[in-house]
Amino acid sequence: MARNEVRPPIRLRSTAGTGFTYVTRKNRRNDPDRLTLAKYDPIIRRHVAFREDR
Repeated sequence: MARNEVRPPIRLRSTAGTGFTYVTRKNRRNDPDRLTLAKYDPIIRRHVAFREDR
């Protein structure tokens, strides 16, 4: 199965400084800039902003 360059895997790193990451995919055509999502950080046990790490 070929890799899809339009939807590459990206790493979301916690902005709380814990180093916890999520791995997901995004559509580069719809979201060309860095993605920021509010997700759960189990290290500090609360929801924080996760920013795309390149």
